[in-house]
Amino acid sequence: MELNSFSIREAHDKLVAGEITAADLAKAHLDAISEKNGDLNAYITVFDDVMEQAAVAQKKIDAGEATLLTGIPLSMKDLICIKGRRATGGSKILENYIAPYSATAILKLDEHAPVYLGKTNTDEFGQGGSTENSAYGVTKNPHDTTRVAGGSSGGAAASVAAGMAIAGLGSDTGGSIREPASFCGVVGLKPTYGAVSRYGLMAMASSFDTVSPIGKTVDDVEILFNAIKGVDPMDSTTVTGEDTKPVKVVGVPRQFLKEGIDADVLASFEDSLEKLRQAGYEIRDVEIPNIEHALSVYYILVPAEISSNMSRFDGVKYGERVQGVDLADTYFKTRGELLGAEVKRRIMLGTYLLSAGYADQYYRKAWHVRNMIRASFADVFSDVDVIAMPVAPTPAFAIGERVADPLQMYLLDIFTVVANVVGIPAMSVPGKPVERDGVTLPIGFQLLAPHLCEARLFEVGKKFEKIG
Repeated sequence: MELNSFSIREAHDKLVAGEITAADLAKAHLDAISEKNGDLNAYITVFDDVMEQAAVAQKKIDAGEATLLTGIPLSMKDLICIKGRRATGGSKILENYIAPYSATAILKLDEHAPVYLGKTNTDEFGQGGSTENSAYGVTKNPHDTTRVAGGSSGGAAASVAAGMAIAGLGSDTGGSIREPASFCGVVGLKPTYGAVSRYGLMAMASSFDTVSPIGKTVDDVEILFNAIKGVDPMDSTTVTGEDTKPVKVVGVPRQFLKEGIDADVLASFEDSLEKLRQAGYEIRDVEIPNIEHALSVYYILVPAEISSNMSRFDGVKYGERVQGVDLADTYFKTRGELLGAEVKRRIMLGTYLLSAGYADQYYRKAWHVRNMIRASFADVFSDVDVIAMPVAPTPAFAIGERVADPLQMYLLDIFTVVANVVGIPAMSVPGKPVERDGVTLPIGFQLLAPHLCEARLFEVGKKFEKIG
C-alpha cells in the first residue's frame, strides 16, 4: 500500500477497518517530508509532535468515534494561526511569532482530531502568485522543480501533490488556492466569501480573503469545507445557506477568452467542456457585462486594503523589530528591512490610491464597478447554473521568469480574481495536461457558482473526475 496516495475517504476507510494506524499514516507523510521538502520547500515549519497527535487520533478511532478527518495528515498554510505554533506569514517580520490563539477553522478541525503536519510556504502575507515572494525561499513544483508551484498557497498545493499531506488548508484572495491547484494538479476550492470564518487568518485584503481547502479529489475539499464552514460570532461577515438545485446548464463567457491565453491551455479548456457535455450538461455561451474590468477593480481595492492591514506590522505591537534612534526611525527600519519588495509595492500603491484627491477617482469608483460586476453575475446565474473558465492563461512557468515584472504577474490573475471580486465560490479541478519542454504539466479547469452554492461545484466536479 502506498500510504501517501490515499484520499481522505480512502485513508479513513483503512483506519477504521484497522488495516493501517494513524501512526502509520503520519509516519509515511513525515518520511515524505523528510525526503522531499529539502528540494520542494513546501513547508516552512514541520511540527515536532506529529506522532503524539496521531496517538490521540488513534484513541478516537479505537473508541469508534472517528469522523472522516480523524487521523488524517493535513498541512496548514502559514497564514492560518494555530495556538502555540509558529506563524510567520511567509515574512521575516514574524519569523519567531507564536500564535496566541487558533483560527476558527482550526478550532472546527480540532473537533475531528486530524494530524497537523506543519505550516506551508506562502508568498509574504499572501501577496503574490508564485510563492517566489516568500521570505523563506520559493516553493518548487513537484511536476518540474524548475517551475513555480503557484501562489500564494504554493506550499499547500505542493504538499498535497507530492504526497507530503493528504489535504490541507490555504487561503484565496485573488486565486491563491486555485492557481497553485491548477499548476500542481490537485483540487482547490475558494468558498463563498463569508462561508468560512476569517478569524485567525492573517488579513491581506479583508473583503476578499477566504480560508480555502485543497486536496487530491473533489470529495477531499468537500469534506474539509463541510468541517470548517459556518457562522462564527468572531467574524461578522460569516453567512450560511444551502443549495439543492441540480446543475443542468454551464455558462461559458467566451468574450473573455479571446486574448492572452496560451493555445494549448485553451485547447485543454475546450476538452474539459466536451467532458461536461458527455456528462449530460448543456454548454451555453454567455455574456457577462463588465467582467473585463474585474482585474482592474481587484488591483485597486486589494492594495488599498493591504495598505490598511499592513499598518499593524510596525515593530511595536508584535513581531520582530529593528531598533532605530527614535520611534519614527524604528518604524522605517523595521518595515524597510523586514518587509519584502512585493509587500512594500502594494502598500505604497494602496496608500496612493487612498490619498486625498485619488480616493474618489480610483477607490470609490472601483467599489461602484465591483457592485456592477456582482449584478452582472447575478443576472447570468438566473440563466445558467454554473460558469466555466480557465484558471490561469498558462501552465506553471519557470522560477524567476516573471517575478521581476509585476504587471505580467498580475495579469496571470485575470481568470481567478473575478470570483473574489463578486464573492462567489470557485473551484479548480485538474483538466487535460499540456506539454512544455518535454515535461507534462497540469492544467486546471475552473467552475464558478452563485453565492453559497458550493454543492453545485462538488456535483459537477465529481462527474468531471469520473470521466477522467
